[in-house]
Amino acid sequence: MTTSASLPADVTETVDPTAESGEAGEAAATGETPAAEASPTPEPEPTPEEPVEVIEGSRNLVEDVGERSETAGAFLETLRGWAFEIGNLRISLLDVLLVIGVILLVITVAWMATRFSRGLIRRISKFDETQKVLAEKLSTIAIWALAFLIGIDLIGIDLTALAFFGGAFGLAIGFGLQKTFGNLISGILLLLDKSIKPGDVISVTDQAGNESVGQIRKIGIRAISVITRDQTEHLIPNENLMINQVVNWSYSSRDVRVKAPVGVSYGSDLDLVTKLLYQAVEDTPRVLKRPKPRVNVMGFGDSSVDFDIRFWIQDPEEGIANIRSDVYMRMWQLFKENDIEIPFPQRDLNLRASEQMDRLISALADRETKAS
Repeated sequence: MTTSASLPADVTETVDPTAESGEAGEAAATGETPAAEASPTPEPEPTPEEPVEVIEGSRNLVEDVGERSETAGAFLETLRGWAFEIGNLRISLLDVLLVIGVILLVITVAWMATRFSRGLIRRISKFDETQKVLAEKLSTIAIWALAFLIGIDLIGIDLTALAFFGGAFGLAIGFGLQKTFGNLISGILLLLDKSIKPGDVISVTDQAGNESVGQIRKIGIRAISVITRDQTEHLIPNENLMINQVVNWSYSSRDVRVKAPVGVSYGSDLDLVTKLLYQAVEDTPRVLKRPKPRVNVMGFGDSSVDFDIRFWIQDPEEGIANIRSDVYMRMWQLFKENDIEIPFPQRDLNLRASEQMDRLISALADRETKAS
């Protein structure tokens, strides 16, 4: 007798995993795709990128002010809401006002710190004038660099968002500001090796080629200021002094030798002339007693005996042409008192005798006879 047992209704039927894997293998062997893989799930749509806040400091400002005053916080939030977008960059009206305020604050503080540092450096007695100028330049650069970094930190600029502007600024330095940075570095190098320093007397040549002597008043970031005797101020780029030849009259010593050439007639007493030339130099102010002046006979010219007076001065900034003029004036007075002649240029003309020349002379003589 056969009995059949029925399963309860609430018992779930178990699935053999080996059977499912067998079915998947058969489907793969026959090239059929399972029903679950036949319909792929749709990909989610990309969400639009949110604009990047260039000035992070405005958000922090709104939050800090809002904690203290709801009215002020709401006003700042309104200013922050007025914004425009450039690409994925967002710039608000509050950002602009914040940048302007921070720039004014940083410039004011840096300017005051620069003046204060210059005053402290000027009081250091152990530094000479060149070292003081160099210290002022380095302190100024350090103060403004620190002020720039502090301003960036206060504003909270996202530097990654300004990478494009940083590249453009780098190109501007490479092309447009190359000379400016070159002059800045040249000025620092000139002060380091002390070849050119404030107070030095150098020769300045203008665009017409006329050379004049001037004194360096100051060395700036871009150029040095040179004042000549006629109170003309020349601004010479620092880079020109590094690559061109410069005559520095007071580089290692302030003693400058001046030459004054003069010629006397062949009938003069040369010993007396030498004595008078020494006296002319001794009677002229600004001429140094040491080193001693020197009078040299330079040669016998076409119409004069040529002398050269060489004397020394110690204040080239007071002028070189004027001291030479004073010596010449005293020399002229002494020559006149002692009947020493300064000759005019003389030329002898020799005519060679010929038949045509004799006829010409005869004709001129006959004309003169008839006229008389």
